[in-house]
Amino acid sequence: MKTHSSPAELADLLAAVDYVADEGLATVCHLALALERPLMLEGEPGTGKTALASALSEALEIPLIRLQCYEGIDAQQALYDWDFARQILHLRTLEAAGGSVDTDATEGVLHSERFLLARPVLRALQESPAVLLVDEIDRADDEFEALLLEMLSDYQVSIPELGTIRAATPPVVIVTSNRTRDVHDALKRRCLYHWIDHPDLDREVEIVRTRLPQVSERVTRRVVEVVQWLRSEDRLVKLPGVAETIDWARAVHELGRDDLDPDTALLTLGALSKYREDADHLRSVLPERLRG
Repeated sequence: MKTHSSPAELADLLAAVDYVADEGLATVCHLALALERPLMLEGEPGTGKTALASALSEALEIPLIRLQCYEGIDAQQALYDWDFARQILHLRTLEAAGGSVDTDATEGVLHSERFLLARPVLRALQESPAVLLVDEIDRADDEFEALLLEMLSDYQVSIPELGTIRAATPPVVIVTSNRTRDVHDALKRRCLYHWIDHPDLDREVEIVRTRLPQVSERVTRRVVEVVQWLRSEDRLVKLPGVAETIDWARAVHELGRDDLDPDTALLTLGALSKYREDADHLRSVLPERLRG
């Protein structure tokens, strides 16, 4: 695992893997690593929360283990499960061998690590140092949050048949939320917290230039200026995030254009907007804006 001694050094490591972190984000990431605390990131979709976990993994040279949350996710998908098919096969093998079977011994074997299927949370504890990304925790329900509390508090998981499994080295835990619902205080208290907002114009230009050095500076700035204006106008169902800005700049470049003119903007709307209502609005306002 690559080390650093300050937020500025961590920002440099992230920049080396094309992730532009401002001082506040670099500082809270540095503190999360130094204090061995999970980091909760909230913000609008497309602001770079998930990308940060991937960038940390690459910058620190440790594996990324991702747990994608969704409605109804439970311990079997997040923590561990038993390999039922192999357990049945083992029992049939014992029966075929003949002779008496020691029930207690067989039970112990069937619920040993040999038949344990490690899901993302348990894998992170076993394989750390690693980055564990708990993505979109707000999509899960209250019961799932409770499952995470033990791991986030002590970096351990209790398995009734095996006992407690602890991480020799605490994983780097990144928890993201798009704030579609409020996450419980009990979970937040175990984390450091940072809100990732949309960047200002100059920083967004820097981000796009870092990710897409092949795109001309003129196209990049024009795309970012329009996106910044759309956010300030705040009339869209879904405001474009940095991810959409990058996609739009790439789309314009792939068409071989050296500027963002009205025709090019309308041809590439699919990279910027994913809602019909927003596309209709953009068709009505972008031509005038780009001619101005």
